Amino acid sequence: MKEAGLSRPLALPMIGVDRAWRLPLALATLLALLLAGSLFAGPVAVGPRELLGALLGRNLSVAEIIVWELRVPRTLLAAMIGASLGLAGAVLQGLLRNPLAEPGLIGVSASAALGAVIAFYTGFAAAFPLGLPLGGMVGAGLAVALLMILAGRQGSTLTLILAGVAVNSFAGALTALALNLSPNPYAAAEIIFWMMGSLADRSFQHLGVAAALTIPGWLLLISVARSLDALSLGEDAATSLGFDLQAVRWRAVLGTALAVGAAVSVSGVIGFVGLVVPHLLRPLVGYQPARLLPVSALGGAVLLVATDIFVRMLAPGPELKIGVVTALIGAPFFLILLLRLRATSP
Repeated sequence: MKEAGLSRPLALPMIGVDRAWRLPLALATLLALLLAGSLFAGPVAVGPRELLGALLGRNLSVAEIIVWELRVPRTLLAAMIGASLGLAGAVLQGLLRNPLAEPGLIGVSASAALGAVIAFYTGFAAAFPLGLPLGGMVGAGLAVALLMILAGRQGSTLTLILAGVAVNSFAGALTALALNLSPNPYAAAEIIFWMMGSLADRSFQHLGVAAALTIPGWLLLISVARSLDALSLGEDAATSLGFDLQAVRWRAVLGTALAVGAAVSVSGVIGFVGLVVPHLLRPLVGYQPARLLPVSALGGAVLLVATDIFVRMLAPGPELKIGVVTALIGAPFFLILLLRLRATSP
């Protein structure tokens, strides 16, 4: 795999502690403002006084129902899912030393979507309120198991990528087969709309189910930070410094499966966040993988919360799917990035 754009740490000076905190602080402040603004966004106007009363539980009114049942869980889910996608993207780009890597590369997103589609197809999602997210999580777990079987315990990075491509293609084919064999056209349409990615009508139940796997996934992803710094010097250098690269790979893959699988299972497929955010923020942290992880999580949360506010503030009518918006942003960005890499490659 090419290492273009990810080998700069060797040539850059150390960044001061004060400067190191500026970007995370700025992103955290922006995220807090967006979280607050998200509670006002929607077709029904809720004033500051009504919002404060609803948050404090002083209004047994329509405003309290709108805020607590619709906007708060949706806002928190947007932040959590965005953080998962941004963090996983930064880890995979550091692990594979390729700026084009993103969570969908190892097949977790496609497999989680397949699990949710099967839950739709079998009627499990309709019979059980949390059947859809649970189906997605099972799909993500099976993807990791298949990935481990294909790549092997001692598999190299290239083997891991090829196994991920195989899992991704297989999950996509099975999803298409389920849609093709669906006896009910309305069910097929519902599956297609869900796969576009959306945070509409999500509740605290969805938030709780996703958080149960997302938080362990975050911990696993953050645990490889120092290893990624060493890996930026090359695999031989990282090994000589005492890092077990097989363990690092599987912690990264399992963390991605937990965090991204949980995200996809409750929101559908939301692409390109894990590609765009780390690439934009990498120069601002001195191309240091360990420093990129927390700011990518914050940046992913900022991007997805802002996008969710945008889709809710559009003109009344069918809500634009958030996955469509991120694809419209990410696909041109991906092409531009690819052309830049092509121009700089020898």
